[in-house]
Amino acid sequence: MIGLIGKLGGVNLLPVAVMLVGLVLIGAPSSWVTLTVAGLAMGMMVFLMASGLSLVFGLMDVLNFGHSAFVSFGAFVAASVLAGLSGWLSAPSVLLNVAALALALIAALAFGLAAGLFFERVIIKPVYKDHLRQILITMGALIVSEQIILALWGGTPITVHRPAFLEGAWIIGDVSIEIYRGFAFALGLIVFAALYVMLNRTRLGLLIRAGVENREMVEALGFRIDRLFVGVFMLGSALAALGGAMWAGYQTLITPALGGEMMIVVFIVVIIGGLGSIEGTLLGALMVGLISNYVGFLAPKLALASNMILMMAILMWRPSGLRPAVK
Repeated sequence: MIGLIGKLGGVNLLPVAVMLVGLVLIGAPSSWVTLTVAGLAMGMMVFLMASGLSLVFGLMDVLNFGHSAFVSFGAFVAASVLAGLSGWLSAPSVLLNVAALALALIAALAFGLAAGLFFERVIIKPVYKDHLRQILITMGALIVSEQIILALWGGTPITVHRPAFLEGAWIIGDVSIEIYRGFAFALGLIVFAALYVMLNRTRLGLLIRAGVENREMVEALGFRIDRLFVGVFMLGSALAALGGAMWAGYQTLITPALGGEMMIVVFIVVIIGGLGSIEGTLLGALMVGLISNYVGFLAPKLALASNMILMMAILMWRPSGLRPAVK
């Protein structure tokens, strides 16, 4: 039986198993479909935030507790761009709607790249190979970033407006699916496919995977692994900012505490998936999204604890995570 499961996909089937258990427990197919789509969309947005951290953690051996600061800034930068283009958002032209959303996401990505370069050069570089100092300095950076957001945008929650073409829901029989959630899932899938191709079908990806498994050997072959580190860190920061921008539209109301709130979820996903693994991060994110929605519907009082319980169960079964690239 175990051999058959392994041939069919092994741990890759866990999200499917979670969905089937959810269907049995929820009973009503229409509610199950709505919750499942919401869970998959949430999982994909968390994947965007966590994928960069997984690579940075696995490749650079950096405990970056300030990673979620990029999530916060991405959310607020995108929200500001959308507010400035509010006329385009409500316009009847879908082209203007798409242009406003594209500019907001591009602004978040650009900020993530620039901030990632600054963060790695100024904050991370002096504390390589010193985990205690990494934890202290990156936690401090997260606190400072929250104060910067307070200074720039204030402490009042900010409403995030969505483009008109992403408002509303698709109604299929008794099933209601929010258009924005469908878009979030599709975007996450595209980003995962792009990362997968880059890591598995390109020379750059080969170097990244080799650096995750054996940094000394890559350096011995004459490659500048430090430059690779900077690029990976910038990419991870940009993905976190993109995830924050999407999460802002998902929540429609954001506060400066967004980064601190998401930090725990992001680290749980990375730990569940396994260090340095994009596939593992996707699995962990989907499971967190699905279980959060199912438990929130079935037992709301357990919703906050569901992610921690899931992480403990996975680690008792597979201490290195579901699909670790490094041990």
